[in-house]
Amino acid sequence: MRLIGMLDSPYVRRVAVSLRAYGLPFIHEPVSVFRDFDAFSQINPVVKAPTFVTDEGVALLDSTLILDYLERLVPAERRLTPERPEHFLRAQRIIGLALAANEKTVQLVYESLRPPEKRHDAWIARVDGQLRAAYHLLEKEVAEAKESFLFGARPLQPDITTAVAWRFSRFALADRLDPADYPALANFSLRAEALPEFIAADFD
Repeated sequence: MRLIGMLDSPYVRRVAVSLRAYGLPFIHEPVSVFRDFDAFSQINPVVKAPTFVTDEGVALLDSTLILDYLERLVPAERRLTPERPEHFLRAQRIIGLALAANEKTVQLVYESLRPPEKRHDAWIARVDGQLRAAYHLLEKEVAEAKESFLFGARPLQPDITTAVAWRFSRFALADRLDPADYPALANFSLRAEALPEFIAADFD
């Protein structure tokens, strides 16, 4: 199986970390949607990262859909989705918040690439507010966790996606997010990033 995309994308990285947590063998190909557009288009004409190529040669795109497929390849004890309906509901809410944080981070990064005269300050303030709202809600979830991770001692998909999102936002928007404002998230990130699955999918 092949994972195509750069690890500084939170969507690629959440799949890479999850694959290692599942214990599934794969090849990571760090192909950029920017620098390597033509090469990427030969793998997936849509040129969307992550792209995941199965052993059968099927190219899947969108990290959530890829992870949904991978959940079906592993035994129950290796899955990263809680089984109990109430836990599944909470997990989905947390994942949604973390994905929203990713989305708003990407929007702010793209806005910063515009010439100053083409930036819309009101829009930037709105997106920044949405980003902070997502992280304040995630801070509350993490602060209330009774064990090392959100659902116990082992990180599940909501943990992985939250930790990956926080690292990405801090990498891309260090001047906007002060860890002192999100102490539980900052400590949670340190615990997650120390795990072998995260170290193996690290980026600079």
